[in-house]
Amino acid sequence: MEQGSQVPHVIIFPLPALGPVNSTLKLAELLSLAGLNITFLNTDFNHDRLVLHSNILDRFASFPGFQFKTISDGLPADHPRAGDRFMELFDSFKLVTKPLFREMLCSGQLNSITGESVTCIIADGILSFPIDVGHELGIPVISIRTISACSFWAFFSIQDIIEAGELPSRGHEDMDRLITSVPGMETFLRLRDLPSICRTNNLEDPNLQHNAYANRQSVQAHGLILNTFENLEGPILSHIRSQCPKVYTLGPLHTFLKFRLESENALLQSPAPNSIYKVDKSCIEWLNAQPLKSVIYISFGSITVLTRDELKEFWYGLVNSKKRFLWVIRPDLVAQKDDEGQIPMELLEGTKDMGYIVGWAPQEEVLAHQAVGGFLTHSGWNSTLESIVAGVPMICWSYFYDQQVNSRFVSEVWKLGTDMKDVCDRVIIEKMVNDLMGEKRDVFMKSTVEMARLANESVSEGGSSYCNLNRLIEDIRLMSVTAVK
Repeated sequence: MEQGSQVPHVIIFPLPALGPVNSTLKLAELLSLAGLNITFLNTDFNHDRLVLHSNILDRFASFPGFQFKTISDGLPADHPRAGDRFMELFDSFKLVTKPLFREMLCSGQLNSITGESVTCIIADGILSFPIDVGHELGIPVISIRTISACSFWAFFSIQDIIEAGELPSRGHEDMDRLITSVPGMETFLRLRDLPSICRTNNLEDPNLQHNAYANRQSVQAHGLILNTFENLEGPILSHIRSQCPKVYTLGPLHTFLKFRLESENALLQSPAPNSIYKVDKSCIEWLNAQPLKSVIYISFGSITVLTRDELKEFWYGLVNSKKRFLWVIRPDLVAQKDDEGQIPMELLEGTKDMGYIVGWAPQEEVLAHQAVGGFLTHSGWNSTLESIVAGVPMICWSYFYDQQVNSRFVSEVWKLGTDMKDVCDRVIIEKMVNDLMGEKRDVFMKSTVEMARLANESVSEGGSSYCNLNRLIEDIRLMSVTAVK
């Protein structure tokens, strides 16, 4: 290292949900492997759950320049932070977390372990306030979005959709109307495929307004990091670059980290699940006893909430399909009323012959298992990428936010599965499962095998994501040199 040079110090500040935290932790590890000092700023609530249910502290202890710091999200401990109430985080962040963040930066609480000030901030773009604080304090900010490029572009285009008169929605009978004001999606994006916040008849809806504003704020950042790869979303990325010229596509991040650890042959722990739930690995033993590609895996992520009626429809559809299934039913998956239990006894008893239920599963390991032949998913972006890398076709039942866009691209553009959004009927679920696992399997497998190959190629030496990470690291090092001058 040249005399007088300084090791860059990066603060990484994710959206406090499992998917974004998972992705940004993998980016943090990649940047730590490159020798950068990293401060990972998580909410108290999520950090405590990560420490409880994963080996996160041991894994990052390998990096002398890495530290965890926490900040309040402003919500009470018993707030669910899931389902429709997840969006309450944004008001709380604005009132409580933003001033705390500014104070922590100004007081030196977020300086590196060795005392260096902040070179740059990598923050989830939907938070928006880190860009404001960074500009005020003269600290470069790079936005990271852990959603797909296609979802980001749909969010970015909300104002254009409104100005074109294509919002608000006019009710359920309007849901299949084509949306023509999102460049690159004019021929296939329907109203029902827009982000869930667009399902309002009130253009002044706070969630709609916040997202329209926050996504446009990305153009004010130094750059934009996306967890995707060029061969998957190239056409949409071209549109994004017309507004945000400096885009770093680094995905799939979970595959990239695995590749980098293997290629360096470092005495470091292999990537492990970063979970805010207790992982039940007994499902792997159950999978080991199942025939090749015979199991459909079901998981709706960390935020989705089902009604008891929806839970039963899924169960009857799965059982009636006569296919083996592994189902993740989180402790807080089902909306409870009074003292009702989470999983009705009839479901538990009826599952014993063909299925297996766990509270949380090691998803990457499950999807890579030879017994798994399909994935019934909420279409969260991490889950979608993990399924793509594993070459597993999907049935998409999107719940909220970006997932509606993802599920449309999975079925209509990438041909990696089917889209079952807005439907929860046992007969349709049974048919979708049988189509995916049987009649239409060969059609989907042709696309999934090729996309899995391209995903792995992107993170290999010379691939697009590999080169973009090197470019990001070099840009951060240049910021450090500029800061020293």
